[in-house]
Amino acid sequence: METQGLVDLQIMMFLLMGIGYFLRKWEIITMEGRRVLMDLIIDVILPCNIITAFQIPLDQEILAAGFQILLISLILQAFCSLISATCYRKVPKAQRMVLQYGTVCSNAGLLGNPVAEGLYGSLGLLYASIYLIPQRIVMWSAGVSYFTQCPSRKEVVKKVVTHPCIVAVGIGVVLMVSQIALPPFLQKTVSSLGGCTTAVSMVFIGAVIADAGVKDMVSRITVIYALIRLAAIPLAVLAGCLLAGVEPVAAGVSVVLAAMPAGSTTVVLAAKYHGDEKFATQCVVFTTLLSMAVLPVWCLLLNAVL
Repeated sequence: METQGLVDLQIMMFLLMGIGYFLRKWEIITMEGRRVLMDLIIDVILPCNIITAFQIPLDQEILAAGFQILLISLILQAFCSLISATCYRKVPKAQRMVLQYGTVCSNAGLLGNPVAEGLYGSLGLLYASIYLIPQRIVMWSAGVSYFTQCPSRKEVVKKVVTHPCIVAVGIGVVLMVSQIALPPFLQKTVSSLGGCTTAVSMVFIGAVIADAGVKDMVSRITVIYALIRLAAIPLAVLAGCLLAGVEPVAAGVSVVLAAMPAGSTTVVLAAKYHGDEKFATQCVVFTTLLSMAVLPVWCLLLNAVL
């Protein structure tokens, strides 16, 4: 993989956040406009992106090759859920929900595909698409439940099941399993909207930064979270893959995607469901900044041990 390609992708993200920052500072994006942008991301753009991501070809060879990495991803989601349930009990609730979501849901959906393709070509891209299936389901089910506040568990389940992104996951799974192709005009519409995810999400985060500020970005809790997100989780995946004798490409894709920073949707959902969006922004920006140095190190380590 060319390290420059990874750096360019991450610099692009920060440039987009910078645009959002100045648009908010100059009042081009107003507070009301920020709320509209948030709803647009959650209710329209992300669902379209999810549906598009699930449209991958399936045959017996792909199913056999993808089963191993799918199993790794499922085990990892269970492991991350355990970390979320046990490691943040003493953290204030508004911050705890951010850390829990940020632990189970990384930015692999945005950075994962280009990184996997850069490392392992088209096979890596295919494995990344399969790997992301459990995370996409978890992030819009258990992940959303970290933020939703309801008086009863029944209402929490109702909110999660009717969430636009969970509906999109259902549609995506049906399309993937059945291999039904959307009409060309509909496919182009959905993919065009989904293609806006990176740009619009980063601009939104930039607008949040303008209001929240990041002067307290480096703190004891964000450093601990960064160590969990960028070091402990991928290290556990690498150890498990080596012990189980996982095929090298599947192992490499799994470790790299496990080492991704906090997902940008952490900020979106914190703002949507009254979490600590300032703290969420600090976690996303801090881990993304660190990932610019950490991801190349993981790539070098994988080349050495796999």
